[in-house]
Amino acid sequence: MKSQALTLFDLVERLSLLTRAGLRQAGAAQGLQPVHLHVLFYLNQANRFSNTPLAITDYLGLTKGTVSQTILVLARRRLLSRYADPQDGRVVRLVLTEAGGALLNTLNSAGAWREAVRTASPARVTSAMVVLRQVLTQVQSQSGKRSFGVCSTCRHNQRLGPRSYFCGLMQEKLSSPEVRRICREHAAPVAAGAI
Repeated sequence: MKSQALTLFDLVERLSLLTRAGLRQAGAAQGLQPVHLHVLFYLNQANRFSNTPLAITDYLGLTKGTVSQTILVLARRRLLSRYADPQDGRVVRLVLTEAGGALLNTLNSAGAWREAVRTASPARVTSAMVVLRQVLTQVQSQSGKRSFGVCSTCRHNQRLGPRSYFCGLMQEKLSSPEVRRICREHAAPVAAGAI
């Protein structure tokens, strides 16, 4: 009999394979590979500190060459635009164009997930999310990978007032929409009583 760990791994792997197959199919209709869509999905949820080729490389676990070629394809297709960081001209920033955002809206890959989850009880969905987040956090920690967590859950996020936030690490103000995005610099809060 399989252990719970192996069964959970098999389930996550199977869901991942089905998701990738769906992305291949959706991308092929647009003349894009799954990696192109992964980059667009990433940029759609990344904050302004995390919209660089290096952050994409870290998040997707790809080589710099693959990310560079992917960015070239997406820029040529006008699905993303590149610009030099205003504070450090050596850093390239990437943003979805209107066409890139529209493409993501037409793909709606989360639709099948939403429908499947809708039939489960909210308590079970919450429980599954807790378990998967714990597993993800532990796997990331053991492999030395960044968490890319949501800004609002970061130890550096400071609430200044209603809809007003400050990043203690980057020393910059954040808007309400920004704190709902993922960040390459995310650090889990320090547990109460931890040294």
